[in-house]
Amino acid sequence: MGARLDGVRARVGFAGAAASLVVVFAASAAAIPLYEYYRRADGLTHADLAMTAVAYFLAVIVALLVFGRVSDHVGRRPAALVALALAAAGTLVLTDVHSVLPLIAGRALQGFGCGLASSAIAAFVVDSAPRSPGWLGSVVTTASPMAGLTIGALGSGALAEYGPAPRTLVYELLVVALAVCAVLIVASRETVARVPGLLASLRPRVAVPSRARPLLPVACSIFVATWAFGGFYQAFGPSVTADELGTASPFVAAAVFASFNAPAAVGAACAGRALPETSQRAGMVVFVLAVIGALASLSAGAVAGFLVASAVAGIAQGAAFAASMRALLSRATAAERAGLLSAIYLISYSGAALPNFVAGQLSRSASLFHVALGYGVLAAVACAITLAGTRRRSLA
Repeated sequence: MGARLDGVRARVGFAGAAASLVVVFAASAAAIPLYEYYRRADGLTHADLAMTAVAYFLAVIVALLVFGRVSDHVGRRPAALVALALAAAGTLVLTDVHSVLPLIAGRALQGFGCGLASSAIAAFVVDSAPRSPGWLGSVVTTASPMAGLTIGALGSGALAEYGPAPRTLVYELLVVALAVCAVLIVASRETVARVPGLLASLRPRVAVPSRARPLLPVACSIFVATWAFGGFYQAFGPSVTADELGTASPFVAAAVFASFNAPAAVGAACAGRALPETSQRAGMVVFVLAVIGALASLSAGAVAGFLVASAVAGIAQGAAFAASMRALLSRATAAERAGLLSAIYLISYSGAALPNFVAGQLSRSASLFHVALGYGVLAAVACAITLAGTRRRSLA
């Protein structure tokens, strides 16, 4: 009876952790379709909106650096509950946005929640995943944040355009969903034994196992380039929709944002059975071609072409990212997973934060199309590094 109960709690843990990862990131995307609304109603600028993205990314980075290994010491469940609470607090702050400061504060709190979730809840997913198929944990860990971003953006855009209370309803619904996830986490089984050393674990340190370090140059180039482009959609997606594509619809803005993030789950699933090197190479080649297509469509003001190119870029990003994560996790022990996942997301979010900060400053004097060209150059450089690095690995 006890073994059966443990099995049930393990399944609840996997489902609850996966759902928590989705909902935390859904909450973090809910404000994005409303950016153009805030810009027009409350006088925010492109630079203000870029700074909200930077604040979010920096909060994630701090959480990963300081608290990335805390779940190894306090347990996955307590850390997951704190991540859910932070996400809920940030979401509640966003119910009263009439200037840039509450928007930055709410996004920063959500960033702390997402940062802790990216290590503690992601490790919870991997720990509690069924043994077969072996790739399920890494695919769910990769796909859940992207699925959450998509659900949050599309739900927010739909409610803002067609539902009542566009400034508050989506946030209130997400707080309820976060509370439900917390109940599932409480009902689940802990997957790690608590070990001493909590205070020492708070010292900022990037923990990458020595066995995984040879894979870092290619993985880092993929993480930085693809997440930087995703950051462009987060910071400027609604403004691109309004200024370059000619519509101020929150739902269309959500569709533009989701067009890149939603297909990433498809790409992650496609990469599950192929060799990591194959998925990395194919993913980055297709990613660069899709970015070129998106830039061409943006220049021509072609909404349909931009959405299609964004979706292809999202599929390619998901494949390359999932393959890189699977390759790295395969060289880590269970005790090293939380630290390695923190390092992976630290690199990814840093790759999103710095380009978006630069882009925000450039947006004061340059058009959004010219800002977007810089992301295309970054993608091309990352593709070259990936092709060269995976070729050397194949020949070794």
